[in-house]
Amino acid sequence: MDQEDIDKVVLAYLDKRGFKQAGLAFQQERQQHSKGSSNASSTAQIGPDIAKQILAFSEVDGPAQYQERYSKLRSWAYSSLDQYQHELVRVLYPVFIHGFMDLVAKGHIQEARGFFNSFRGDHEVTHSRDLQKLEGVLSPSHLEEMEFAHSLRQSKVNIKICQYSYDLLLQYLHKSQSITMLGIINEHINFQVSPGQPTSIADDAEYVTLFGSDQDAANLINQKEIHWGQLLEDSFEEKLEKTGVSNMDSDKVDGETREGGELEENKKRFDGGKQGTTNKKLKKDKAVGATAKAHRSENVAVSGAPRVKPELALPVVPIEVEQSILEDLRNRVQLSSVALPSISFYTFLNTHDSLNCASISHDGSMVAGGFSDSSLKVWDMAKLGQQNVNSPSQGEIELASNEPSSNAGGRSYTLFRGHAGPVHSATFSPLGDFLLSSSSDSTIRLWSTKLNANLVCYKGHNYPVWDVQFSPLGHYFASASHDRTSRIWSVDRIQPLRIMAGHLSDVDCVQWHANCNYIATGSSDKTVRLWDVQSGECVRIFIGHRSMILSLAMSPDGRYMASGDEDGTIMMWDLASGRCVSPLVGHGSCIWSLAFSCEGSLIASGSADCTVKIWDVASSSKVPKMDDIKSGSASRLRSLKTLPTKSTPVYALQFSRRNLLFAAGALSKQS
Repeated sequence: MDQEDIDKVVLAYLDKRGFKQAGLAFQQERQQHSKGSSNASSTAQIGPDIAKQILAFSEVDGPAQYQERYSKLRSWAYSSLDQYQHELVRVLYPVFIHGFMDLVAKGHIQEARGFFNSFRGDHEVTHSRDLQKLEGVLSPSHLEEMEFAHSLRQSKVNIKICQYSYDLLLQYLHKSQSITMLGIINEHINFQVSPGQPTSIADDAEYVTLFGSDQDAANLINQKEIHWGQLLEDSFEEKLEKTGVSNMDSDKVDGETREGGELEENKKRFDGGKQGTTNKKLKKDKAVGATAKAHRSENVAVSGAPRVKPELALPVVPIEVEQSILEDLRNRVQLSSVALPSISFYTFLNTHDSLNCASISHDGSMVAGGFSDSSLKVWDMAKLGQQNVNSPSQGEIELASNEPSSNAGGRSYTLFRGHAGPVHSATFSPLGDFLLSSSSDSTIRLWSTKLNANLVCYKGHNYPVWDVQFSPLGHYFASASHDRTSRIWSVDRIQPLRIMAGHLSDVDCVQWHANCNYIATGSSDKTVRLWDVQSGECVRIFIGHRSMILSLAMSPDGRYMASGDEDGTIMMWDLASGRCVSPLVGHGSCIWSLAFSCEGSLIASGSADCTVKIWDVASSSKVPKMDDIKSGSASRLRSLKTLPTKSTPVYALQFSRRNLLFAAGALSKQS
C-alpha cells in the first residue's frame, strides 16, 4: 500500500467525521511534503499492520459494520468461559442500544431497524420497557426530542467487571479490529475494574446501573448525612415499657407486704404439699413476667436506633387514643422466624377488573377500594360482620362491590363520589377517622369516615396522582404523580408544603420514614430516592432495580427500607450507606405491597402472582459470609412461608398494632 492511497483514506475519514480544519491542514502538509521530496528517489513504505489499522478506520461508518461487528462480539461473549461469561455479556446491552442510536443519528433508518429487530430478543427479558421506548425512535430528530434517548446519549453507564474479564475484552477488540465496537465502548461505558475473581451470578442485580443517570452525582448525594433513628420523644412502646416496669414494681411491693402479713396464717392453714404447689405457681408467674420483660428490653436494645428531633410540627395524640394504642401494644404478639403472624384476607368480589387499589385501616376495622368509575367505597367490618354471620372460610372475608345501590340503606359499604377519573390510591389516617384518595383527575381528596363526606380537594399536580400516603402520625401526607414529582401536604392547607423533583420518569409510589423527617419515592426510572422533608433535597439515590418500582416499606426503627418492582424482585436497603443489603427473590410477578411487622423482625410481600410471602428480616439484613458469596448461596433461602390465595392478586398489606396481618385483593377470573 503506497503513501498516496493512505493519504486518500485519511482525507476521506476526516471528511466523514467533519474535521474540515484538520483535513485542510493535512492537505497543506501533504503538498509541502511532496515539494520537498520531489527530488527524492525513495518512497516511504507503510507496514502491513499499520495499513490494516488505517483501512479499518476508513470502514468505521459503514452501516453493515454495526451488524457484523456486534454479531461477532455477541458470539464471542456467549462462547467465553462460564466463569467470566456473565460479566462479558453485561457489555452487550449498552453496545446494542448505542449502536442502534448511532445508526439512526447517521440517517441509516432501515439498517437501524434491521439491527434492532435482529438482536432485541437477547435483552427483552431484562430491558423490555427500555426497548419499547426506543422502538419509537424513527429519525435523528427523535433522539433529541425523546428525553429517555437524549439522556442515554449524553451519559455513560457504569459496569463492574473483574480485571481478567476486562483484559479478555480488550484483547478481543484489538485482535478483531472492531473499531466500531471499541468506539461505542470507549464513549458510553465506564468500567469499574475490581481485582480478584468475577462476581457470582446471584449478585448480578447489584451491578446493573440506571442508564441515563450520573453515577458520580449519585455517589456524591449518597455521602450526605441522614438521621435515620426514631423520634426524640418516647414512643408508645417505651411508654408501655415504663408503665409495665412501674406496675411490676408496685405489684412486687404489695406482694411482699401481703406475703409478710400472711406468712404465719399460711403456715397454720396449709400443709407442706399445698404450700409447695403455691410457691411453684408464684415462681412460675415471676419467671414468665421476667421473661416478657427481658424480651421487651432485648427488642429495645437490639434496635439501637439513635434519637432524632422532628423537623415537622407533629400533631398531639388525644389521651383516649393513646390509651387505646397502649392497650393494643400490651396485647401485641411477638413475631419471629418461628412465630409467624395470623393473616386475615379481604377478597373483593364482582369487581369486573375495575378495582385499582385497596387500603386497610391500622386496626383492620375498615377496608377501602378505589375503582375505575371514579368511585371510592369503604366497608365497615363491624357492620359487615353483622350482615354476614356465616363467613365463607376461616380467616377470609369477602366484599361484594357490585351490589344493587337503589336502596342506600341496604348497601354493605359507604360510597364516596367526587373524583372525575379513576381512583389510583387510598390511605387511612393512623386513627382511622380520615381517608385520602388520589385520582387521574390530578387531585387528592380528604374524606371523613365519621361524617361520610368529602372535606377538602387538594389541587397541585398537573397529571394523574398515582399514590398518596399519610405520615405515621397523621396530619401530613405525601403524593406521587405522573408529572415526575412528589409533594408534601398538610390537611389544613390546600397548597403543597414541599415539591420534590429529580426523577426522570413517573413517581409511582411514596412512603414515609418512621421519624417523619424523610420520604422515599419509587419511580419508573428504576430508582428509589430519599428526600429530606425540611429542605426538599434528595439525600439518597438507590440504584439496582431492573424495572419500575411499585411498592415501598420502612422498618419501624427507620434503619432499613424495602422496595418491590415490576419483575417481582424485592430489595432491602440500608439507609445510612445507601447500599442494597440483599435482594429477596421468589415472586413471579409485580410486587404491589410491602409491610414490616411492628417490631421489624418480619416483612410481608403481596404480589400479582396471587401469593403472600413472609420474609425473615433478621437474616436478610445480615452481612453474608465469604463462603456463601463464593458458593452463590448468599441472598437466598430467606422466605419463611408462601401463602397462596384463591386466584386473588394481593393489592394491599397492613400489620395491625397487635401484629395481625391484614391483606386485600380482588378475585380474578380463573382460566
